[in-house]
Amino acid sequence: MTEQYVIVAMYKFVRLDDYEAMQPIVLSFCRERHIYGTLLLAEEGLNGTLAGSRNAIDQLLGFMKSDERLADLEYKESYADEIPFHRTKVKLKKEIVTMGQPNIKPIDTAEVRVEPKDWNALISDPDVLVIDTRNEYEYQIGSFKNAVSPDTTNFREFPDYVKQELDTEKNKKVAMFCTGGIRCEKACAYMKEQGFDEVYQLNGGILKYLEEVDSEESLWEGECFVFDSRVSVDHELAEGSYKQCFACRRPISDEEMQSEDYVEGVSCPRCINETTAEQRSNFGERQKQVELAEQRNEQHIGENVQSK
Repeated sequence: MTEQYVIVAMYKFVRLDDYEAMQPIVLSFCRERHIYGTLLLAEEGLNGTLAGSRNAIDQLLGFMKSDERLADLEYKESYADEIPFHRTKVKLKKEIVTMGQPNIKPIDTAEVRVEPKDWNALISDPDVLVIDTRNEYEYQIGSFKNAVSPDTTNFREFPDYVKQELDTEKNKKVAMFCTGGIRCEKACAYMKEQGFDEVYQLNGGILKYLEEVDSEESLWEGECFVFDSRVSVDHELAEGSYKQCFACRRPISDEEMQSEDYVEGVSCPRCINETTAEQRSNFGERQKQVELAEQRNEQHIGENVQSK
């Protein structure tokens, strides 16, 4: 039986004054063990998704946790038959999740965190506003029952949504969730700063909920978008049914791939009106090179490793 690859999603908000010095050390550690994916480092902490063999990922987690600042590093694991990344990147950033609010610090308390086993009861309360803090394209393929979407294209737009659509008097109890929990860390802190008193987040995010809550009891509907070659996962955390458009990176269904607007590597119904003819021509040339590389059993440098 072929050994499965372990995919580990990790993050932690913690002050890392030496994050720039950490970058080459972590990069070298991962490359030596054939660990692939992307890790973001910033003064406010780290965030990333990496994949490798079971032994390699165990070594990585041990290495990271040997730093006392990362001893309680948040992480979640899933598995795949094929490596979901083909490059190793350790990037330096101003924020490990970009909200455009670098001065917002996550709340260092358990009072806002709700464990997966308690989540159903919270979001079933009619007085609770349930917000999906992810992007609209993530929301479209799956979300919690009765959750609302801020209709954002990136997390930078979330503060504007709060200011324009929410009210501290009307929305007294708010529950938020995201893929792995990191966006909600900042979302909760931001909303607290804006005067919302009762704000909660799903601890560990959707992925932890799918892992711990039986599908028979689940209030999750659809699939969950993930940022690797699987594109989405189902309630059993197995690879989902969606593909990915190389042009816009959004998930697309088999039905959407039957549209005349879908051209592999070039366009899909979601992005056909967002690109110029010149851009689509360039995408087409790139796709030709990808196909030629595949015929030669080579990895093209511009290949979309997140498509399938």
